[in-house]
Amino acid sequence: MPIKVMIADDHVIVREGLRALLSKWSREIAVTGEAPDGKGLLELARKKPADVYVLDIAMPGLNGIETAARLLRLDKNARIIYLSMYNDKPTVQKALEAGAHGYLLKENAGEDIVKAIRAVHGGGYYVSAALSGFMLERLHTVPGPGLKGEPASRLTPKEREIIQLIAEGLADKEISRRLHISGNTVHAHRNNISRKLDIHKQTDLVRYAIKEKIAVV
Repeated sequence: MPIKVMIADDHVIVREGLRALLSKWSREIAVTGEAPDGKGLLELARKKPADVYVLDIAMPGLNGIETAARLLRLDKNARIIYLSMYNDKPTVQKALEAGAHGYLLKENAGEDIVKAIRAVHGGGYYVSAALSGFMLERLHTVPGPGLKGEPASRLTPKEREIIQLIAEGLADKEISRRLHISGNTVHAHRNNISRKLDIHKQTDLVRYAIKEKIAVV
């Protein structure tokens, strides 16, 4: 039976390129769904889970790192590969903490994607060669998704989503419409975020979101 793969990337050309590439391996790999963002992928995964998920990190609304964390709550056996242009240690670290099993730089994805899917589906890990040393180090030192005691880990998924939208420049009314919640609920979440993080200025909150990779810009 082919390995079932789902893809999430906000660039149509990337999704089309991956689908075309993987179609050459159709006896072994089947693309069963694709979405332009994290929320769309989660909806597909709830209806018909895949074996392996290939996620862009920098997606609007719900980035790849947040999407991965929710996928793993939905299905603890989900195997996740990030496809990204980011090769800095903070981003890679956040990817691991969220449960990454593979991390490919977009510049090498064409060469590595099939090998990565095979590896993570078989229970292993796969990273671009340029990141292998750091990733192996983190695999031995990070206990699993989420580091207990860190301020970011005390945030609820909804609070993290709201922080990302704030960092993307959305006002409270826009956040309310986007998340289908009332303005009062958005305000309550903001208060909880400020209290948990001890951050009371929006500019500081945006800096925090970027630093913690809640918003990847």
